[in-house]
Amino acid sequence: MDKTKPIAALFDLDGVIFDTETHYTRFWRELAPILQPDIPDFGSIIKGQTLIQIFEKYFKDQREAQQLILDRLAEFESAMRYDYIPGIEMLLEVLQRNGVRMAVVTSSDQAKMTHVHRVRPELGQIFEHILTAEMFVRSKPAPDAYLLAAETCGTVPENCIVFEDSFHGIESGRRAGMKVVGLATTNPAEAIAGLCDLVIPDFRGFTYEQMLALLD
Repeated sequence: MDKTKPIAALFDLDGVIFDTETHYTRFWRELAPILQPDIPDFGSIIKGQTLIQIFEKYFKDQREAQQLILDRLAEFESAMRYDYIPGIEMLLEVLQRNGVRMAVVTSSDQAKMTHVHRVRPELGQIFEHILTAEMFVRSKPAPDAYLLAAETCGTVPENCIVFEDSFHGIESGRRAGMKVVGLATTNPAEAIAGLCDLVIPDFRGFTYEQMLALLD
């Protein structure tokens, strides 16, 4: 830990700040049999990836399929509820009081964030920075997003704690050289335990002191 630099807490969005992963699972479960019937558990495979990545890998040159996804997703996200993961509001207040730099680091795009800000306008006041898919060339599991977040927060990777729920996001944080707290909101705790510095079911009972201990 570099004591000349601030500490930063970097949060993924879906499944970490908001309890939305089950909604996306349902969304892809309904579309997958139509668009990718030969890929089992398609929704789980693509978690943590941007739409650009998904289109490039699974729907390359399929303009009609891409437009169908975009239309359905826009409709779905405009009606989505963005309920907080239990305990995170209290943790964010504590981090703010202690001068911790905070940023959202998400594979979602600006169009999605428009819906989020409409439902949760306070998000822009809580977080100093919100990094979206348009801001980095390589998305998770590449480390680019989290390295950019550290730079944007004016700190170094060894002073950062990443909060993630997906395999791609966890790998991204690790590759960035940061401590990673895994949220067992999307994947079972035992599936991500070996990949994280700490696994928690949600933020209830998780303290500022526990976070600092990860940097020692």
